[in-house]
Amino acid sequence: MTRSFPRRRSLVVRLTAVSLLIALASIAATAWLAVQTTTRAIQQEQGQALSGDATIYTELLGFAATSRTWDQVGPKLRTLSEQTGRRVVLTTLDRRVLGDSGGAPVTLPVKATASVDPLHVDPVLLPEAGTSGIDPRAAGPFRLPPAERAETDILARKAVACLASYGFPSQVRESPTGRAQLTGLDSLTVRYLAAKCGIYELAEPTPTERVALTSLNEGVNRCLQSQGTDPVKLGLDLEVLGGTEPRPIQGCLDSARREQLSSYVAPPALLFTLGPGGSQLPTFTLSRENLTRILAVTGGVLVLAVALTALVARRLSRPLRALTEAAQQDRPAPVKSRDEVGYLAAAFNDLTARRERIEEQRKAMVSDIAHELRNPLNVIRGRLEAAEDGHLPFDRALSASLLEETVLLQHIVDDLQDLAAADAGQLRLHPERLDAAELAGHVAVAHADRAAAAGVGLTVSADGETALTADPVRLRQVVGNLVTNAVRHTPPGGRVTVHVSSTVDSMTLAVADTGTGIAAEDLPHVFDRFWRAEKSRNRQTGGSGLGLAIVRHLVAAHGGTVTVESEVDTGSTFTVRLPKPDPGGDQTAGTRDQKADTAR
Repeated sequence: MTRSFPRRRSLVVRLTAVSLLIALASIAATAWLAVQTTTRAIQQEQGQALSGDATIYTELLGFAATSRTWDQVGPKLRTLSEQTGRRVVLTTLDRRVLGDSGGAPVTLPVKATASVDPLHVDPVLLPEAGTSGIDPRAAGPFRLPPAERAETDILARKAVACLASYGFPSQVRESPTGRAQLTGLDSLTVRYLAAKCGIYELAEPTPTERVALTSLNEGVNRCLQSQGTDPVKLGLDLEVLGGTEPRPIQGCLDSARREQLSSYVAPPALLFTLGPGGSQLPTFTLSRENLTRILAVTGGVLVLAVALTALVARRLSRPLRALTEAAQQDRPAPVKSRDEVGYLAAAFNDLTARRERIEEQRKAMVSDIAHELRNPLNVIRGRLEAAEDGHLPFDRALSASLLEETVLLQHIVDDLQDLAAADAGQLRLHPERLDAAELAGHVAVAHADRAAAAGVGLTVSADGETALTADPVRLRQVVGNLVTNAVRHTPPGGRVTVHVSSTVDSMTLAVADTGTGIAAEDLPHVFDRFWRAEKSRNRQTGGSGLGLAIVRHLVAAHGGTVTVESEVDTGSTFTVRLPKPDPGGDQTAGTRDQKADTAR
C-alpha cells in the first residue's frame, strides 16, 4: 500500500532545496565577495596607475610651463620612468619623438595617454589650472629677475616681523613668478595693518611686472574692443581695477594670457606611457597580491560550501545509515522521520516483524508436521517390532492396523501436498456442471457410518436451484472436510446439517453442528494450519489440523469465501459461498482466481 506524505517532507524535495540553497548562497557569496575584493583591487591598481600617470603628466606640464623647448626633457623622462615603472615617450603632435625614457624604438598606441600643453590643461588632471586651463606655473614675462626677487623677499620678511609684533603670525612663500607672498592672513588683518606693516608696498608691481601687466592689458583691451566693450585696467592679481559692476572679460583675459605666454612655454606634445618593456598598458593590471586575495576569497567560499554540503549530506544520510545498520544486524530500524526514509524504515520494520512471525510459524509448522508424522510412524514401528520379536502375531488384524496408519500417513502427506500446491499457485481445477445438493448428499452418505458410530445425526437439505459449475472432486473435498470436522466436535446425540441454497449470483453450502463450539478469541485462527480448538493432540478428538486450511484454499481457488460463526456449548456453522459463473464464460477462471489469490 502506498503511503502519502506531505511534499515538504519529501527527501527529494529537501535534498533539492538544500542543494539549490547552498548553490545559490555559494554563488551569491562568491560573486559578492569577488566583486568587493576585485573592486577594491581594481581601485587600488587603477589608483596606483593613475597616480603614476598623474605624476608623469604633472611633472611634464611643469617642465613645459617653465621651458621654452623640449630639448632638455630626456633626463626628466628617465627620472619619471624610474619613479613609476613606466616607459615614457614624448612626441610632437605629428608623432615625432621628442624624448624617450629608454629602450628600443616601439610602435606607439593609436591613442596617446594625454596631451601636454601648459596653456590648455585639463582641470580634472590639474585642478590648480582652474577654469582658465592655464598652468599657474607658466609665469612667462611675469617671472622676476634675481634682484627683484630679493627685493620682494626683503619686503615680505619685514611685513612678517611687523605682523608678528602685533600678534598675527604669517609665513612667506614664493609664487611661480618668483615674487614673495604672505600667507596665513585674513582680510581683516590686511585691512588694518597693511599700511603699518608695508603690505601695500609689497603688493606694488615691480618694473618687470609692470611691463608684463601693461602688455597683458593691451591684449585684453584689443579683444574687448573687437567685441565692442570698454577697455579695462587689470591689477597684479588679474582682477579689474575700479568699477563696481563685474565685467565679462574672462574669455578675453584667457586668450590674451595664452598669446602672451606662448613664446615662453614649450609647444604642445603627446604623452605615451607604456609598460616597462614597451608594451601597451591595459586599463588596469591586478598585482600578484590582489590576485592572490581574490583567489583566497573564492577558495574560502568554495571550502565553506563544501563543508556545509558535507554537513547537510551527513545529516540527511544519517537515517539511511541507521537503516543499513539495522538491516545488517537484523533488528528494527530506529528511524522516526516523516519522509521517504521514515516510511521505508517503517516498512522495513513491518517486514522484519512479518518475517519473524513467518519464521516462528515455519518452526511451529515443522514441529507440527514432525509430530503428525511421528505418531503413525511410531505405531507402525512399534507393532512391526512387536511382531518381529514374536510378541504380536502377524495376522490380518495387524495388517489392517498397519494399513490404517499408512492411510493416515498418506492422508497427511496428501493434505500437505495440496497446501504446497495452493501456496505455489499450482492447484489445478477441472470445473464442470454439477448439482451442489446432489454432491452434498453423496458426501453425507460417505460419512454416514462415521457419524452413526459417533452417535451424531447427519442430514442434508436444499433450497432453490442448486446447479453449479465447479471442480466436483475439490468441492467434495471441501464439504467432506467440513462434515468430518463437525462430526468430530459434536458429542453423541447431537446433529450435523448440510444446507444448500442459492441466490442469483452465488451458491451457499452451510455445515452446521450442535457441538462444543469455538471461543470468540479462537475464531481468527480457525483456518490456520495445525491449529486446534482443543490443544491436546489426542487423535480421538483432533485431526491433523490441516483440513480447514485446505478448505480455505480450495474455496479461494473457486473464487469463493468461507466464514465461521460459533458459540461455545451451542455449536458452529461454516458457510461456503461460491460465485455462479456466466455459463458462456471461461471455464478455467477458477485456476486463474486461485493463482491470483495465492499471489495475494
